[in-house]
Amino acid sequence: MSSNANDLVVRLHEEGVSVDKKRVITGRVRISTVTRQEEVPVDELLRQESVEVERKTLNRPVDKMPPVREEGDTLVIPVVEEVLVVERRLILREEVRVRRTQQTTRHQEQVKIRKQEVQITRPPIEAETGAEESAARE
Repeated sequence: MSSNANDLVVRLHEEGVSVDKKRVITGRVRISTVTRQEEVPVDELLRQESVEVERKTLNRPVDKMPPVREEGDTLVIPVVEEVLVVERRLILREEVRVRRTQQTTRHQEQVKIRKQEVQITRPPIEAETGAEESAARE
């Protein structure tokens, strides 16, 4: 901007504020506490829970893990152990059945057999010589 003789110049002023703070004690306060004891009757019901643990030995084989179950107010927790068992078993594979039967059949055949027979004859008595021979034959 150029100034020439006919121009009027107006100066502007601005005021500012400066603030300072200071602490000033205007009064004091003292605070104290007093503790007093007093006995008061208390009547309340208290609940206490306890646990009884009973171990029951069973030692019987099972096919699968039994579930945890409740029997009344008792919680039953099964405890299993895996053991190796080698055993010998008799297994009936089969039966052989034998039955006796009797039957009668007719059998015919020609068979040669031998048979001895004795023949005794007594000739009449002849002369003395003939009698001796005949006795010797018998």
